Amino acid sequence: MRFATSLILAGFIAIGLAPFRAFGDANIEILRERVLANGLEPAAPVAQISRLGQVGARVFKAEALSLNGDVSCQQCHLEEFGSGDGIPISVGVSGIGKGAERVNSAYRFLSRNSLPLWGRGDRDFPTFFWDGRVDVTSGFLVSQFGEEPPSSDPLVVAVHLPPVETVEMLEFDRVVDRYRTETVDGARELYQAITENLGKKDPEVIRDLAKEIGRPEEEVQFIHVAQSLTAFIRERFAVRETRLHRFAFHGEPLNEQELRGGMIFFGKGRCAVCHSGPHFSDFAFHTVPFPQLGQGRNGFGIDYGRFNITHDPADLYKFRTPPLWDVTDTAPYGHSGSVATLADAIRAHFDPLSFVDLDSMDALQRHEYYKYLMASEENLLRISYLDDLEIEALVSFLRMLDQPTDQ
Repeated sequence: MRFATSLILAGFIAIGLAPFRAFGDANIEILRERVLANGLEPAAPVAQISRLGQVGARVFKAEALSLNGDVSCQQCHLEEFGSGDGIPISVGVSGIGKGAERVNSAYRFLSRNSLPLWGRGDRDFPTFFWDGRVDVTSGFLVSQFGEEPPSSDPLVVAVHLPPVETVEMLEFDRVVDRYRTETVDGARELYQAITENLGKKDPEVIRDLAKEIGRPEEEVQFIHVAQSLTAFIRERFAVRETRLHRFAFHGEPLNEQELRGGMIFFGKGRCAVCHSGPHFSDFAFHTVPFPQLGQGRNGFGIDYGRFNITHDPADLYKFRTPPLWDVTDTAPYGHSGSVATLADAIRAHFDPLSFVDLDSMDALQRHEYYKYLMASEENLLRISYLDDLEIEALVSFLRMLDQPTDQ
């Protein structure tokens, strides 16, 4: 009986796919046109890392960049996790190892999921971090530095922030207490202390950096350290040619599942409304009601997202649309990493209640979640329901954005 039922189900699926197959060639051309119209650009040839970038690669791995801790940039940006860290909420100074090891060893956690680095150095990548705290979409560089940014390059500004973030790369202690002035001058003193720490613990890095910038070692400042890091990120994590590039620009074939997923992405799923442009992100801020995990940026399991930067009530619970390069490798998903699989991350866009047990939530959590759902109303109303087969097809299409690991 079970065998017969399976045969009947297979027959219905075949019948359902028959029209799709019949129009396969036309759909392939339609999909190619939509991919190009959505903003996909040819990937630049893979270039060698510059000498400044090679110094930046060593800074990227240097635990001395953490003034009073022992954490490097690399520990939260690992290639095996798509340049993320493979855990829901990142672990900074209190973590040891990678992935689950960091979770088990930690006594402090950050409030958000680590973001991957692919494409961050591109000229058309204007907004950084989940809440957009570094942003140039207005034509002006907006950041925590106010009117005195250390650079006009937004990526240089962005890499200034993690080394001075407590719990991330700074440990709470008397050393850090000396710099708690919340002024640009206080920040300069802290950056100088970090640079001196790097010089003491990794003197060869400072020596080689001084050679690259043509200055004496004693004149090396944090801005030069940041520029080397930027060069490395820009060069190492430049977007490489994917199967989607080869399909769009060179006519490489795709399978039926990928074609079906692509048509859903640009059609029924309406994914391209927000995941548009050369990085599959509109770099705008939207509310998708992912479950909150951990304490949140605002504490008590609350994260107000973009509101923390703008203080505009219209920005409550909004987060930047994540780019999709290498998305199948960057699990878990959402600003707090609360969704384990890409299929569930897609499902959360149109069926958020499937992730929530209201009976297990206290009154404050329910109150916040109601507001969260209301803030996502616009998106929920325009997104269609997708069944499991359609979600699987979408995942197959998104796998075409995977970055090669052999270059």
